[in-house]
Amino acid sequence: MFRLAHLSDLHLGPLPEPSYGDLASKRITGYINWQRHRGRHIGSETLARICDDINAQDPDHIALTGDLINLALDAEIDLARQWLENFGDPQDVSVVPGNHDAYVPGAIDKACRAWAPWMTGDGANSPVDSRAFPYLRVRGPAALIGISTARATAPFLATGFFRQEQAAALKNLLERTGAQGLFRVVMIHHPPVRGATTAHKKLNGIRLFQKTVAEAGAELVLHGHTHLPTLYRIPGQGEETVPVVGVAAAGQGAGSRKPPACYNLFEIEGAAGAWDVTMIRRGLTGAAMPVDELERVVLSE
Repeated sequence: MFRLAHLSDLHLGPLPEPSYGDLASKRITGYINWQRHRGRHIGSETLARICDDINAQDPDHIALTGDLINLALDAEIDLARQWLENFGDPQDVSVVPGNHDAYVPGAIDKACRAWAPWMTGDGANSPVDSRAFPYLRVRGPAALIGISTARATAPFLATGFFRQEQAAALKNLLERTGAQGLFRVVMIHHPPVRGATTAHKKLNGIRLFQKTVAEAGAELVLHGHTHLPTLYRIPGQGEETVPVVGVAAAGQGAGSRKPPACYNLFEIEGAAGAWDVTMIRRGLTGAAMPVDELERVVLSE
């Protein structure tokens, strides 16, 4: 059995104090949002409990689908690098960036260079940059393919972008790993499903992404961004459908309109054409908010 853990949207805090120059950009709106809302409900103590439980479950690999930080300040990028170093070996943790990691122009390349060991494909040279996606890592029976939808956007927008160049490369990787009989997992930040989020936060390129998966096939798509534990299905090859799984923000505490923190644990067995996949959601529960099993869903068709 291969066990894959999935978490997302860390929004690591506390937020470093930005300079006036830092705030002379889109960051001013994000800073206000952090002070009024996000900083009050997302915390390092909650994230630590989630990560401790992940480690206790001893997964074979961990997928982290973006938004490690908030305003993409240089100090935040360095903080996330330190957090990753403490969290897990780069060979055991695969990361893709989110829109907050690319909050202002130039930030995404800084983040990619700083976090390169966790988002570099097998046999590839680091440092990476925003053009280095998709990347491929093979771990046991699983092919983990990381793509980037992160791009700096205008104030009040958190949209993602999936374009033809990345689609062609993704199709090639899916076809190649499918021919090898691997369990193909696509990691993406924005949900590639219509209606999964509001228009100002949506993925531009949903149709292209779904077309790519329908033509080349995949076994599982993991995303973040919405801070919601969700399960959708999109067309795969032939009559198959592919589960698309979201997750609550990993540091989300109680008392917000968003669900408390959780992560997904996938148990994968079998072989190509006959995979058995069970998803176990684990997260904060009860008055004292311990981490425990929330639900168990068989994803195999």
